[in-house]
Amino acid sequence: MGKADFNLQSTGELRIELSGSWLLADEIPDLARMQKELTQSACQKVVLTEKELGEWSSPLISFLLRCHEICDSADAILDTSALPTGIQELLRLSVAVPEKKDARRKQKGKSTLYVIGEETIKFVRGTFQLLAFIGESTIAVLKLLNGQTRMRWRDAVKTMQECGPEALPIVFLINLLTGMIIGFVGSISLIDFGAAIYVADGVAIAMVREMGCLMTAIIVSGRTGAAFAAELGTMKVNEEIDAFTTFGFSATEYLVLPRMVALALMMPVLCVFADVAGILGGMLVGVPILDLSTMEYINQTINSFDGVDFAIGIIKGAVFGILIALTGCLNGINCGNNAAAVGVATTSAVVAGITSIIIADAVFAVVFHMLEV
Repeated sequence: MGKADFNLQSTGELRIELSGSWLLADEIPDLARMQKELTQSACQKVVLTEKELGEWSSPLISFLLRCHEICDSADAILDTSALPTGIQELLRLSVAVPEKKDARRKQKGKSTLYVIGEETIKFVRGTFQLLAFIGESTIAVLKLLNGQTRMRWRDAVKTMQECGPEALPIVFLINLLTGMIIGFVGSISLIDFGAAIYVADGVAIAMVREMGCLMTAIIVSGRTGAAFAAELGTMKVNEEIDAFTTFGFSATEYLVLPRMVALALMMPVLCVFADVAGILGGMLVGVPILDLSTMEYINQTINSFDGVDFAIGIIKGAVFGILIALTGCLNGINCGNNAAAVGVATTSAVVAGITSIIIADAVFAVVFHMLEV
């Protein structure tokens, strides 16, 4: 621990002898004695010396700076000539570059007009980025259909593995619970009319046409869409996407298209598993709670929907998969150049993905109603 021994000389000098170790974990000695001598006595000079001074670090320099400030305020002389040369040099540098007192300033508030203009510019810039990204993605898809794309199918297969089979457990669980919830809610009213058997119809139609693909899309958006944004955002921070462009490769064909193809192909498969899980969840409610037989429930389920209902769910799943891939890749490619921007891009990808899914589902509902399917 650092020590400072104060000794007032008969000549009017105040000698401060420094000893011991002055490290970060050590406590800095109090300078109240020094302030008292400079204000209450005729002392006009402070002499700093050292005796058996051990290891030292920034606490020693902080102590010396405080001594310098006290001497300055009292118009006294500070003599450090007896200290080691290294300490004198650090003290001289610290005094020569004082702390800026006005470094922290209050940020001036933005006017309403400024905020409106700033948000408008962001909206216009984001709109142009979205349109450019959709155009590039469309061209990439057309090249794929014509066999002219340079997409690596190995990347697409790897992405299919990650967003397909690896997502089955959570997709199955969530849709199983969704089917159970629909079954419970439907049975509340149907039991009163003695029509408990129609719980199977409600669960099957809801899962096949609507809830299976919708719940699966929300799960995949939070799981895979966020992963796409994080991966591409990290590549953007590491300037890997810039390297693609520099070498003449299309980032859309190499990075976006494989992910889009993978989700477009795997989402219908996941939707089928989601439908099965939801129907099974309804059966777990109908058979033991509503006293329906297993075969009775299965037969009622099979007769409740047709191929059109099944096709609607599959089409929705494929479209939702494309939307998830587009929103995830768009936010990842347009990510900023720092680590915090990757987190923002990931969050934005999930929010944009779920929002686009809900909007698309509403559009599908209106279109299918107009087509009477």
